[in-house]
Amino acid sequence: MPANLSALGAIALWVTLASLGVSLRHIPPFLLTGVALLMGSLLALPAVLKNRRAWQIPAPTLALGIYGLFGYHFLLFIALRHAPPVEANLVNYLWPLFMVVLAPLFLAGLKLRALHLAAALLGFGGAAIAILGADGGTAQGAAGGGWSWGFVPALASAFIWASYSLLTQRVKPFPTAAIGLFGLVSGLLSLLCHWALEPQAVLSGRDWLLLAVMGLGPLGAAFFLWDKALKLGDARQIGILSYLTPLGSTALLMLVSGRPLNWSIGLSAVMIIGAAVLGTRVK
Repeated sequence: MPANLSALGAIALWVTLASLGVSLRHIPPFLLTGVALLMGSLLALPAVLKNRRAWQIPAPTLALGIYGLFGYHFLLFIALRHAPPVEANLVNYLWPLFMVVLAPLFLAGLKLRALHLAAALLGFGGAAIAILGADGGTAQGAAGGGWSWGFVPALASAFIWASYSLLTQRVKPFPTAAIGLFGLVSGLLSLLCHWALEPQAVLSGRDWLLLAVMGLGPLGAAFFLWDKALKLGDARQIGILSYLTPLGSTALLMLVSGRPLNWSIGLSAVMIIGAAVLGTRVK
């Protein structure tokens, strides 16, 4: 129960990520990622002050953390501003399915069976319906048929988070407080990229407030809760719980954007969630 509660806490925070990303889409993505991750890393300070060895982790583990936290969120924010947000969000949430399909490639002792392949095809079918059914009403770069290049980083972000989650099971165990170091280094790297590659931006008081909410919530506490859940519980049960994330995230995003539920969004959401659940029913 403690593990499932921690997972549900992380999921509840992640539900808000896409909506916050859309609200802050005017902020350059490197700046957005950097500030939010730095704010989230502050949550680890009490544990680090209590135990200075909490951040003494091997370099490959740190590199993996940067790959996951920095790579995933940067690509997600790019996708949310260059593709219809609801559809891009659904494509991004193929990551639970990717975890199932890619598990045999990353973890020893697992095999990819026919049911996994069927689930993969169902999930990609749902993503295709989301893309082709997009009206592109508010997204930059969306073409008349609903296609936008922003779906590419959305798909890449899904792969990064799935592979990061799987690879954390292959490295030497590390304390949950090390997640703060992942966020700190990733945040500094993002700000360096902002300084070198992006135009300078002036943030309003509302921007800082939303950045604090994002940093302390879906880009902060959620990571610590997720790591705690994986350390305490059954990864299969936690994985199934994670399929609540795309449903809640999409519903909130549609509420914030004022878009009614149409057949393509509803069907694609059902297909993606159903594919992920189907993929976990075979060992």
